[in-house]
Amino acid sequence: MSFKFDISAGEFFELIRPAVLVLSALASIWVLISARRNRFGNYIAMGWALGTLFFPLITLPLYLIGRLIRQRNEHLHDGAGSRKTFSSLPAPRWRVVIPLAYAGVVLASTGFFLYWDHQGVDSHLARAAQTKLSGKRSGTIAEYRAALKLEDDSHTRKLLAMELAETGDWTEALFELRTAEQGGETDDLIPFYIAALLDSLNLPNQAALEYQRFLETRVCTQPLPDERCAKASGRVQAAQSATGR
Repeated sequence: MSFKFDISAGEFFELIRPAVLVLSALASIWVLISARRNRFGNYIAMGWALGTLFFPLITLPLYLIGRLIRQRNEHLHDGAGSRKTFSSLPAPRWRVVIPLAYAGVVLASTGFFLYWDHQGVDSHLARAAQTKLSGKRSGTIAEYRAALKLEDDSHTRKLLAMELAETGDWTEALFELRTAEQGGETDDLIPFYIAALLDSLNLPNQAALEYQRFLETRVCTQPLPDERCAKASGRVQAAQSATGR
């Protein structure tokens, strides 16, 4: 028995989000150091750094442009203006202490957030998608179960049922599919999946009822029905013939 689903854009984002957060934190620390070396004021440098931390794709290009403009302006001035700028530089000790303190706070906060987020539902679903792509079905099932412990979601139950069916655990998969349907899962293919599982469990009469229910969904009543509708129709007709209807 083979079921298929694709990784969603949301799940893909969850996979790359930790890397994005770490890169944003490192870019923010670099911007603070760079801004202070280029003689931006402390508050301005901190503003650039925080902006890069929360909005890296917007703030980082703007900072690079601003730094380039500042460097060009400095090359156009010399003498008293330059001496005044250099005389306003912070003491050497603060050049090191402030960036180090900022780096410590940002990295610690990022690490804490990633640890907390790692335990969330979305992270479990993202890891389930990742392990599925790598072919580790047992890991996928474990992640779906962990997500369901945190949030009982009908769609997650359907995905879990798909994986259980692939492992041959048809009874458990059937239970999860029925629970997903009762919980409000709107996938019109669920009756077909249930029927296929009942066939696998050698319950043809019950399977025929589910195939009939599937034939009444939008998947089969639309102008161009799904190819699975033909199989369902054939199974219903076979069941009716077997019972002498």
